[in-house]
Amino acid sequence: MNQEYKNTYEITDLKDMLKKSGEKYGKKIAYKIRINKNEYKTYTHTQIRDIVYALGTSLVDLGLKNKRIAVIGENCLAWEIAYLSIVCGTGIVVPLDKSLPENELKEVVERSEIEAIFYTSKYEKAIENIKYEGIGKLKHLISMDSIKHQKGNYSQRELIEKGKKLIENGDKSFIDAKIEPNKMSIMLFTSGTTSKSKIVALSHKNICSNLMDIAEILNVNSEDVFLSFLPLHHVFECTVGFLFALYKGAQTVFCDGIRYIPDNMKEYKVSVMASVPAIYERLFKIIRKNLEQKDLLNEILEKEEKYKTSTMEEKKQVFKQIHQMLGGNIKLLISGAASLDKTIEEKYRKLGFNIVQGYGLTETSPVIAIGTNKFYKLGSIGKTVPSVEAKVVNCNKDGIGELIVKGPSIMIEYYDNKKATKEALQDEWFYTGDLAKIDNEGYIFICGRKKSVIVLKNGKNIFPEEMENLINRIEGVEESFIYGKQMSEDKNDIKINALIVYNEEIIKDAYKVNTYDEILGAINNKIKEINKAMPQYKAIRGIKITTKPLIKTTTNKIKRQANLDEIEKLKN
Repeated sequence: MNQEYKNTYEITDLKDMLKKSGEKYGKKIAYKIRINKNEYKTYTHTQIRDIVYALGTSLVDLGLKNKRIAVIGENCLAWEIAYLSIVCGTGIVVPLDKSLPENELKEVVERSEIEAIFYTSKYEKAIENIKYEGIGKLKHLISMDSIKHQKGNYSQRELIEKGKKLIENGDKSFIDAKIEPNKMSIMLFTSGTTSKSKIVALSHKNICSNLMDIAEILNVNSEDVFLSFLPLHHVFECTVGFLFALYKGAQTVFCDGIRYIPDNMKEYKVSVMASVPAIYERLFKIIRKNLEQKDLLNEILEKEEKYKTSTMEEKKQVFKQIHQMLGGNIKLLISGAASLDKTIEEKYRKLGFNIVQGYGLTETSPVIAIGTNKFYKLGSIGKTVPSVEAKVVNCNKDGIGELIVKGPSIMIEYYDNKKATKEALQDEWFYTGDLAKIDNEGYIFICGRKKSVIVLKNGKNIFPEEMENLINRIEGVEESFIYGKQMSEDKNDIKINALIVYNEEIIKDAYKVNTYDEILGAINNKIKEINKAMPQYKAIRGIKITTKPLIKTTTNKIKRQANLDEIEKLKN
């Protein structure tokens, strides 16, 4: 257990957190919101608490006490206010994936038995269709964008104003509502198609124990600025990017879109960001391209070697010019939701960026382990957070086995799915489905998903993620997907194949090729180079190439079965 900073305060539930953060950081800015190009509106932690109290009071007045209420929409202050107003005294919050098509939304609404839903204008038509088709128990629609009630739909802004008046007139139904920390208060759908996805039941205790754990090991304080980018319905962004920022009295700003991340970092003086590997890879490409344009790349590479043993602070000064490209205030970059290529991780750290890998799942609220600037090993997800225990079971001769964990942040159950709950939770241990090894110092290294492992005829195990990282380093390759293919009538005769997504413009320029067959040949030559550097049983025996992106979840995890289904449609 690594207890580096021990900078926490005790909270029993999210309402308790809201109350204490409001008292502790009251006048500090909690949110800075863009009104137009050069105009912003700020909200203090006290103001946020009061707005949540007002909206929550209105929801209780609407008859929504102890009901299930969903939130769907783009990342925005209204989304976070809605979430808090539900979970801190009204009922059970159900954050919904904003990328779901209407037919899957219908199924989610029905399965979760929600009675009200907050939505942004983009989803108004779909949500109205679901209500008027009489799907499930849905009764109340609440717009996060409209100024006034209209067409039978409520306005979140009007409900807030109504709640303020109710409180002024003595209504304390929400403010005095007691929270039961161990009961289901949050319903989260796991990734995948809706019919197959499981519903994770989380409690206030689950989330709050995780917030205190994270605070105990990450050097974050009320002077920090968080950039919110990942979708808020995902527990990684919700816990680490949204609730943790409030817990620490920090400021949150909202990203204008993926292409604006560097500009937003400069504009808001961002110091902390939690994101996925794909974003950090994209940022690094932007940095590299900028250096090439300024003819500075060779100079930077020489400095990297010269200062490789320097401290992170010293590197930050040496590479100040690069830090300025991202605003000059970055203190902590957290990578999660997928495995970060250790080559990218190493490059960031050589430049003085404190980038750490975190690991967790929806079922664990989510953080199980995270690296810090002090407790860090390249390629590792760090050590477990203070209240979580971890071990590997059913290990092979290399010490790789399934990672299992236990602690107060582990989910209550899979809602309405006793069979799945029994399989995942055994004697208080949660079976993650991830393969890992733990070294003698307690550092955890994730090797891949148990379900993704390809077992060859000789009994050797292939971890697709490891090989995909190698392929993704090829210039012009955007991403890749490793899969096993039966090569003869013997069903056990499995060979490694790869689907490779390439950038046509970069490939043509880098390898001086033009036609499809020439592109295929150039990539194939690079694969042969990779094959020479690895054991023969790992060799990639066939490739397919495409410019079409892989099918992924909203947090950029590859949907393996969905991509397998698509592979046979490709011509090469």
